Amino acid sequence: MKCISVYTKDFERFSDIYDKILNTRLSEDEETIVEGVTVTESGKVPDHYVDRMRSKREVVVMKEKQRDITILQHGNVFEILLPEGNSNSIN
Repeated sequence: MKCISVYTKDFERFSDIYDKILNTRLSEDEETIVEGVTVTESGKVPDHYVDRMRSKREVVVMKEKQRDITILQHGNVFEILLPEGNSNSIN
């Protein structure tokens, strides 16, 4: 899975720019600013990463079933986890 890190703790702000983030093309480890919020293409994470994070009380796990996207929220960061080959993802 590919991981996109979004550095904000504001869910409303994250929701407002979510689709714009998904349509932004970034290389691995590249960072950009989307409407004042730092977004980084953080590379790949192993499949068991979601299970490990899900077991932590401070982590919120959300799922967008239509595009098979998992979103983790913890601290001041959202992590968007995209399946490899997702045509609606950052490439």
